[in-house]
Order: sequence, then structure tokens, then C-alpha cells
Amino acid sequence: MQFQTILAHFDPLRRQPVITAESSLQRTCHDETTGHSRANYNRSLKRYFGILAVMFIMPLWLHAQSVEGLVRDAQTRQALEGATVYHPESGSGAVTGSDGRFQLDLSDWFRSLGRDGSIDTEIQVSFLGYRRNNVDVRVPQRTDISVSLLPETFVTSEVFVTAQRVDDSVPMTYSNVNRDEIDRRDAARDVPFLLLHTPSVVSTSDAGAGVGYTGLRIRGVDDTRINVTINGIPLNDAESHGVFWVNMPDFASSVGSMQVQRGVGTSTNGPSAFGATLNLQTGALQTEPHARSTLSLGSFNTQRYNLELGTGLLNNGWTVEGRLSQITSDGFIDRAESDLSSWYLSASRYGTNDLLKIVAFSGSERTYQAWNGVPEARIRGDVAGMNFYADQHGLSEAERSRLLNADARTYNMFTYDNQIDRYAQSHYQLHYSRRLADNWSANASLHLTRGKGYFEEFRENDRFSSYGLPSPSIGGETISRTDIVRRRWLDNWFYGIVLSSEYNLTEALQLTFGGGYNEYDGDHFGEVIWARVFPGTPGNAATDINADVRHRYYDNNGLKRDFNAYTKANLRLTDALSVYGDVQLRTINYTFLGPVIDNDGNRQDLDQTVDYAFFNPKAGLVYRLGEGQRLYGSFAVSSKEPVRRELTRTSPESRPTHETLFNWEAGYRIDRSQWFSGVNLYYMDYDNQLILTGQLNDVGAAVRTNVKDSYRAGIELEGGWQFTRALQAVGNLTFSRNIIPGFTEFIDTSDENWNPLPQTEVRYTDTPIALSPDVVGSVTLRYTRGGLQADLISKYVSRQYLDNSGLTSRSIDPYFVNDLIIGYQFSDRSFARNIELNLHVMNVLDVSYEANGYTYAWITGQQENRFNFLYPQAGRHFTAQVRVGF
Repeated sequence: MQFQTILAHFDPLRRQPVITAESSLQRTCHDETTGHSRANYNRSLKRYFGILAVMFIMPLWLHAQSVEGLVRDAQTRQALEGATVYHPESGSGAVTGSDGRFQLDLSDWFRSLGRDGSIDTEIQVSFLGYRRNNVDVRVPQRTDISVSLLPETFVTSEVFVTAQRVDDSVPMTYSNVNRDEIDRRDAARDVPFLLLHTPSVVSTSDAGAGVGYTGLRIRGVDDTRINVTINGIPLNDAESHGVFWVNMPDFASSVGSMQVQRGVGTSTNGPSAFGATLNLQTGALQTEPHARSTLSLGSFNTQRYNLELGTGLLNNGWTVEGRLSQITSDGFIDRAESDLSSWYLSASRYGTNDLLKIVAFSGSERTYQAWNGVPEARIRGDVAGMNFYADQHGLSEAERSRLLNADARTYNMFTYDNQIDRYAQSHYQLHYSRRLADNWSANASLHLTRGKGYFEEFRENDRFSSYGLPSPSIGGETISRTDIVRRRWLDNWFYGIVLSSEYNLTEALQLTFGGGYNEYDGDHFGEVIWARVFPGTPGNAATDINADVRHRYYDNNGLKRDFNAYTKANLRLTDALSVYGDVQLRTINYTFLGPVIDNDGNRQDLDQTVDYAFFNPKAGLVYRLGEGQRLYGSFAVSSKEPVRRELTRTSPESRPTHETLFNWEAGYRIDRSQWFSGVNLYYMDYDNQLILTGQLNDVGAAVRTNVKDSYRAGIELEGGWQFTRALQAVGNLTFSRNIIPGFTEFIDTSDENWNPLPQTEVRYTDTPIALSPDVVGSVTLRYTRGGLQADLISKYVSRQYLDNSGLTSRSIDPYFVNDLIIGYQFSDRSFARNIELNLHVMNVLDVSYEANGYTYAWITGQQENRFNFLYPQAGRHFTAQVRVGF
């Protein structure tokens, strides 16, 4: 009763004092005859202030468990009244008022979790005539959020990749990597290392630490057989078919999403996919102004400086984004330093029914060469093997000593100061998309890529004849060899047009038409820039010593025209069953300088032209067994032309034919609220696959040759489990057999006096395809609590063979490597939108392993001289990173 009286006494709505309560309290305070009066008074006072705390703090606490913000039109910036805000996890909802503001109460949901600290969750904001926006929020919330909604007729940049990408309605095997996942794994390393957690992927780095020259294999297929596009524009080099990520440093910072399609995949632009397709889309629309800066510092003096800026969506529909980046590293391998820079710029105009997007990006690289790897004898500490290597390769005593005393894993055979690769490549893209009707859209893209650069190398005791030079005489002695420095140049243009259109004939039938025409014009030339002895020439009769020259010793051009057209159809027969069909016609016309053997057996280099025409059909079906369950199967054909060197180093008589892949895929996936699981079976049957056998052709070159039959067959398992709100695990595991039923290896042979003999032939049956591991697995264990996130990423790769012999003596040992990523994000700071601190610890257990390699041999007398070269990857190393967003 006294408690209620005191409350009444201090009720601000009361106009008069409550005399009874006041008198009672006074009497209690001044009653010194009762032993418990003072204690009772103290208890009453504590209760009173406790009630006051509850009265004033409870509303603030409840307010903190709500999400408040503003919803507006992304273009006009006007507030939207009546927009719905929904929280799927709790079922709570709210509606915006006339000022566009809302307050979503999540206090009951927050208390039900029994968690301290903050929780990340997602809300859905929708409004009639607008696209729904899923927004990540943190509870308790520090500041109001601003949500922008785009009209349903708004055309976004995803239209430029939809013709090449797939979703659950298409019977293809694929994995998506979103912007958040890219940011989480990005530690200044190239794209191949950002895909390590996806199924069947193996990545490698020449310099050993993910900066510089890097490579990617999917299902054992290297990047010359992986079709790569950026915004639907081909990235693969038109002649070598390779992808040189070193020319695009820090490009991942401008990528909004990536999709990997394993197997042939759907029809796309550029060289045919022979194992996988990788599609990259540059940053998606951000409606609000933004800026972000990244600083990374790590082992081997690795540094990255990055600044990104964006205007957000302006009132006139334009948005502009840009990035500047600089990456430097000394590399794990000796002298394998990298000096890389890049920029990115895009400007887009978003209309009611159309989109104009201009994209330009450029990269420049200067890397010291680590291409040749490390002799396996040096890695294993095999002194006898190192001495044998030195003897057989004619190493000087100084080079022998350096080999014997070098670090076992970081040895680099190159010592010339300027043994570098230097290249710059710029890309320009112009995209336009228009919605012609509610069920019809069309896209057109123009593109231009300009590349120019060289690699420089010191050549000890090279023959003058190799450079079209006469052998000079000094003091009456004819000199046939000398030390030289040469540069080998590429100077090329790649340009074309890409078109696509999507038409929904009915609600059940979607048609996609597309194609493109591209031309590649590339100059190849080499220069001798220095010679210890340089012979006289018609313009310079005297023989020079230590001469700086510009002698061009070869000069030729490659011109390639590539046309393709495709049609895709996706028909939903029932609510559960849909069928898919895809046909592509691709033609290639390639003009190059190559050898021709005349009737007398003489060789001439003449301009030649080859033509190819390929028909690539694909078909499959998807059956939905129930909510979140997908069963699919497909069959696809892909044909691929030889690369440049297989044409320029062969005569018309010895030229290899094209290779063809028949690809079967079948899989099942189930998604539930706390877990998912999937299985995919594949069979990739090759006809005339090109492999290295060592055989010399009629012009004396050892290039890849066709083997009639070979195959890759495997099973890919995927799964994930959300153990608690804070802890989850995601993983994948691939088991495969990659087999050549039979082939013959050819080994150069000579007698004891080095007189050439016919090549030695060794027959093999049922051997594994080179660099195709039977088992590849990855597991990511992730813990998230508030702003803290920690990932433990484990990767296993089984034994890989350096050639197609299947011999353990020519192989790379299996490896199991763990990386740790720990990050913390501070949101809504007074001076920044967010601050992210990240620590990447690669190869936590400091495992010594190699991820790539090659082998070669010759026979002298009766002895085979075999040499393996491997590419060691770095042991335990670190990258610390801070990223500030405004």
C-alpha cells in the first residue's frame, strides 16, 4: 500500500500533494523509536528508483528492438505511403505512413532468441508497382535505414547477363557467388582464389601467394577450356583461349556477382566451354551515394590500396561509379614481385523502359617471372638430383652453387634484373537494353579491348641463327653463339557486337535469341634489344660489343573472326515439369603465318587460313518433386578449335583437328530452412581431345595431338547446415575418374654422342588425364555473432599427375590446407556508414604443398633423363585489411 501511495504522490498528472502519503513518509523518516524504520525507508527508496528506471528505460529498450526507417522512390526520391515492411522470421509487419516512415517492432522475436548483443536479419519492403527490396538490418538498430524501391518497369544491368546465366528452371549444374561472399574472401588475391570454395575447383599461383600470375581448373579442366565473360562480353584470349587474371588486378572489387556453370553449360559468347563457364557481372545498381576505401597489408610485403566512389541514382536517372587500385607484392618465390594497378569506371542511365550503360576498366602489370617453377629435386632436398639437373642443363658453377644453397621452396632460376612480364589491357563496353513490351526485351552491346606488352628475358649463349643473324668473326674466330636479351611482344585489338533478346511467348514458354560477331587482330613480334656480341648488318657493318639494338627477328599477325548465333527455349509443361532446349551455330575464320612443307621437303612460312563451323545442341528437363526440391538432367555438345600454337607450329598435313565434348549431367537438390543438400552426376565424353604426348610433327614441333577417346566421370556432392543462428557449415566433395583409355608417349632420343635417333615410344592404357585429381573437397565453417564473423575454410585436393602416364614419380602429392578469416564490422559510426576489420590467415597449419607442375624428359644412350618442376605455394601467411564505407 505504501508503494502505491508513493507512486500516486509523484504522479505528474496530480495537481495536489497527497497529504496522507507525505505524512506517512515523514513519520517513517523521523521515527527513531522503531529499529527497522531506517531500513524500511532505504528499501522503499530503492524500489521507487527502480520503478522510475523501468518507467523510463523500458520504452527506450523496446524502441531499440525495433527497426525504423524511410521508404522512397529510387528515382524521384519521394516518400512512399502505404509500403509494406515484413520480417519473415517473426511474421511481424508494418506499413509506412504519409511521410514514408515506418517502425517495425521486433522485441518479442528478439527476446525469444535469448541472445545478448546484436543480430543480423533481413526485412522485405514492397509496394504495388515496385520491385521488392530485401534489406539486411542489425537489431538493435543504431540509426534509421533508408530503403529505395525501383519501379517494376525499371531495367537493371542484370539484363546483360541473363541470356548467358541460368537459374533453377534450367537443367544445368551451377554455383552463384554474390557480392557479400566476394567481399568476405577478398584479400587482394585474384578471382581464381575467390572461387576455391565452389565445387571441383583447384587454384594455383606462380608466385605462390595469389598475386601475379594465377590459374584455375574446374573438374581438371584448365582456363583455356573455361569460357569466361564479363557482362556477356568474351574475356578469353582469342588465340590462346587463356584468361590472364594478372591483367585485371583487383577486378573483384568491381564485380557484383559471379556464376560458375560446370560442364558445357548454356550457349554463350567466345571460345566454347569445354569444362565450365564463368560469368562475371560488374557492380549492381546502388541507389544511394556511396564511397569505400580498402587498405590491405600482408606477408611478403603485399599491399593493396583501393578507393571506390558512386553517386547513387541521381534525379535524372544517371549513376556513376569508379574505382582506383594499386597492388604490390614481393611474392613467396624469390624475386617474384608484382606491381599492379587498375581502374574501373561506369556510367549508367536508367529510364522507364530502357538502360544505357557504359563500362570501362583497365589494368597494368609488371611482374618478375616465376613461370618455370622449382625443380622437384630442389624442393625435396635431393642433392644428387640437383647435381644431375645442373649437369644435364649445363649450369655454370655459380648457378649450381645457387641451386644447391637456395631455399628449398622459393628458388627461382631467373636472376637477370629485368626478367619481367609487362602488359597493359583496357576494356570498353557500351550496353543498351530496352523493354519493347511487357513480355519482350532486347539487348545490344559493343565492346573493344586493347592490349599491348612484352616479356623480357636474358638468354645465355644463344645461337645467332635463331635470330636470323650471321655468325661474326672476331680476331679470325667465327662466333656462332652469344648472350642476348630479347623481348617478345603482343599488340592486339579485340572488338565486336553482342546481341540478345528475351521473349515470353506465353506464361509457360520463354524464348531467348542471341549471338555475336567478334574480331581479333593481333601482332606478334620479337626484338633483340641487347647482345654481348652483335654481328654487322647492312646498316651497321661493324661488329658491336655489348650492343643496345632493336633487331626484330620475327613479325607476324593473327586475324580471327568469330560468329555465333543461338536460340534457347524453356517450356513449362506442368507446374512440376519443364523442358529446355538450346542450339548454337558457331563459325571461325582464322588467318595466320604458319609453316608449309613443299614437295621437296623444304619448309616455308606462309599466310594461311583455316575455317571451322560448329553446331552445339543442348537439351534437358527439370522436375520439381515438391517445395524446394529440384531434379534435373541434361545433354550438351560442344566443339572447340585448336589454339594458335597448334596451328602456327604445324603444317596443313599434320594439323590437329577440332575436339568435341558430349556432356551428360543429372542432379537433385533439396533446400530447407536450416539445411540443403545436392548431388550431381556428370559424364564428359571427349572425341579427339587434344593432349600433350611429346610427339614431334613434320616441322619438328611438339604440340598437343588428338587422342580419339577420353572421358571425365564424377559425382559432386554439396550440403549445408545451420546448426544455430550463429553457426553454420557449407561444403562440397567431388569424386571423379578422368581417363585416357590409351595413348603413346614420345620421348626425344639420341645416342651417347648426342646424335639424334627416332623418338622412343611408350604405350599406356587406362591412365589418368594430367592435372585432374580424383577427389576435390571444401568445407567452410562459419560463426557469426553481431558484427563478428569467423570462417574456417578447408580444402583437400588428391594426387595430380604431371602428364598422362599415371606414374607416381611424375605427380603432385595430395594436400589439405586450411584458411582462417576473422572479421568484425562496426555499423553506423558517426563518421562512416560501416568499418570492417579483417584478418586472413592462409594455410593456418603451415603445410608445404604444390598445386601445379609439369615434366619433360629425353633419352641419351639408354638413360632417361626426367625432370619434374613444381609450383610451391606459400606456407602460413597473413593479410590484415580495413575497409571503410561512407
